[in-house]
Amino acid sequence: MSNQDKPMLANMVAAGGEQTAATTLTPSIHMVTDISNAYLVNTDDGDVFINTGFMGRGAQTRALFEPHRSGPVRAIILTQAHPDHYGGVPEMRDEGSEIITGAAFEDTCAYFSMLDTFIRARSGRIWKGTVKGRDQIPPTVIPDTRVATPTRFTFGGKTFEVIPTPGGESPCATVVWLPEERTVFTGNLFGPVFLSVPNLCTIRGDKPRSAKRWLANLDTVRALGAELLITGHGDPIRGADQIRTALDRMHAAVSWIHDQTVAGMNAGKDVHTLMREITLPAELSLGEYHGKVAWAVRTIWEEYSGWFHMDSTTSLYGVPRTAINEDLVALAGADALAARAAAKCEQNQPLQALHLTDIVLAVEPDHSAALEAARSALNMLLAQSGAQNMSETMWLRGQIGSIDARLGC
Repeated sequence: MSNQDKPMLANMVAAGGEQTAATTLTPSIHMVTDISNAYLVNTDDGDVFINTGFMGRGAQTRALFEPHRSGPVRAIILTQAHPDHYGGVPEMRDEGSEIITGAAFEDTCAYFSMLDTFIRARSGRIWKGTVKGRDQIPPTVIPDTRVATPTRFTFGGKTFEVIPTPGGESPCATVVWLPEERTVFTGNLFGPVFLSVPNLCTIRGDKPRSAKRWLANLDTVRALGAELLITGHGDPIRGADQIRTALDRMHAAVSWIHDQTVAGMNAGKDVHTLMREITLPAELSLGEYHGKVAWAVRTIWEEYSGWFHMDSTTSLYGVPRTAINEDLVALAGADALAARAAAKCEQNQPLQALHLTDIVLAVEPDHSAALEAARSALNMLLAQSGAQNMSETMWLRGQIGSIDARLGC
């Protein structure tokens, strides 16, 4: 797949492999764009790294920073326990470097370790061919300092305030505030792309994040009055007015999604209806590069309602609706169901088509007419998506590729 065919976020996370020099953001702050960005902050008595990039890339990242170094590495501050943010710690630290994290850093690492096989398999189905090095095992990082409340550190005469923002991207998330420079490092609190819908629950498998807590974390950052906002991916945002305007818009947009979802729940609407109906007003529009409005609606719904939607008694038990696929195929016939799926595609109803082909292919996985109808439906969804959201796009393309292989295309 060429770069122009990939979602913007997929190209962003791959860009670091082509970087040949660090980027200077201010006289004392420098950036390397690994899969997620790593930052070097110079002080009068050595350096501080904020995040270190992905495993297997630490030596390269450190080498790119070398022309800008001012002394030994006094500290490494990690904004979250995701490997693309801390994987390079072993190569980036010096003897005596202080490792500073949120209080729940090790708990978050333990969570991903516990579900490693499960999450790795799911991630592979979505991001295959996008992120190199996913098969590597993240390093074990033992923090020297675990921050549970806003805490100030001084290195080389420069003040660093580490502020917990739990639940923003992970239970251990923090932001780093440099008050003298009016600069805040937000990690992935606002997602990998600024001014976009937060991914409150990833489709790879992750702990859901509370919309209300995300809004509270945004308020924490907004109150700082930053003049430079530096994220976990992409370029920084400059100017107090521009930053404030952007944060206000994100706060209003996510509040809108939350409040419309709650209103719909109280009006007796089911989650699927709300996923279809709730959209952002034009003045609050955000990108959908990692999260989507519909996914946020579902996450908010299930945060408040739990897993039982009262739509079927069978949800209370361990026999899914798919248990009667063979009965449906026996009654209606695989050919008839596949033909009806093709007709749904012609009626611009790709999701209804996929419901039908899922029934057939669960029973007859090589049924050519069902495969053709499923491929048509998936291609329709891909076209409708605009290839904006990375997970959605890579999932659809992966499903299409699987069908192509089964059809011998």
